[in-house]
Amino acid sequence: MKYDFQNEKLVSRVVAIGGGTGLSTMLRGLKNYFENITAIVTVADDGGGSGMLRRDLGVAPPGDVRNCILAMAEAEPVLKKLFDYRFPEGTLEGQSFGNLFLAAMTGISKNFSQAVQRVSDVLAVTGDVFPVTDAADMQLCAKLSNGKVICGESNIGHARADGSRIESVFLDPAEVMPTESVITAIERAELILLSSGSLYTSIIPNLLVKGVADAIYRAKAPAIYICNLMTQPGETVGYRASDHVRAIEQHAGHAIVDCVIANEGAVDEAILRRYHADGVDMVEVDHENFKDAFLVTGDYTDIRQGEKGSIVRHNTDKLARDIRRIAIDMMETKQLIRTERGKS
Repeated sequence: MKYDFQNEKLVSRVVAIGGGTGLSTMLRGLKNYFENITAIVTVADDGGGSGMLRRDLGVAPPGDVRNCILAMAEAEPVLKKLFDYRFPEGTLEGQSFGNLFLAAMTGISKNFSQAVQRVSDVLAVTGDVFPVTDAADMQLCAKLSNGKVICGESNIGHARADGSRIESVFLDPAEVMPTESVITAIERAELILLSSGSLYTSIIPNLLVKGVADAIYRAKAPAIYICNLMTQPGETVGYRASDHVRAIEQHAGHAIVDCVIANEGAVDEAILRRYHADGVDMVEVDHENFKDAFLVTGDYTDIRQGEKGSIVRHNTDKLARDIRRIAIDMMETKQLIRTERGKS
């Protein structure tokens, strides 16, 4: 059931930025509480079926975009199921029909952005889904603490035997231009959300596209970062909540985060032991290091059953409800927030 907007101040023009499963999962909750959502999605992926289409056809990787379209679609269930269908065998084994459809639509459109819009129309998407760039040859690279450089999004997130960490990520080529509508959407936003998800491979790549981080910095809307529940091997082992924000702002070149939503809900020890065996832990919320950005904490955990047992995910309904409450509370003070952080 969607949120009843009748008796509450409406916060419209919400822009959610990210990629991977983090953004699409968050969108499923947000669309029940906000009427006007724009998703800005990374296209840095070079693995799996998306990577195959990128290499074979020279199109931007469609996987993350497809997931966001499906998350915001109002189409009949059978049509959504069709777009999410993966071929079980043959030369198309593991490839999704939605990816192939987006690739085909790109072939008859002037660019990937137009193809995304046309597919969104087919699936009756409420709101907009914009790839952050149309560049199909963009490559994400990471500089490690041992001085090595790893290129390719699918190679970056692997745990490294020597214990080296990511110092920074960058795009190759460096000058990657955003799609036409991305900057306008950020400039017109009343609320900007940096989604949970892979920090270095889903969130930060969007900020490296020319003009995106600057647009967030200049925007009148407050920016809320939804911090990850768990650390990620190869990317954020040992990271606390403030470390996530520091990485975002270092790559953005500006202090762009006005509010952080972080989890302090407990998880059963038996579940945590399985995560610990894979080098994963819950993200610690280090209150003492939040002096500039507002910090909002709560229990946002949702335990679901996966192929390997219980998995920890965000409770998207509670998260979306709190985002709306925080956004409404911030409406009256957002100019003060921006001025205090040098954004007047």
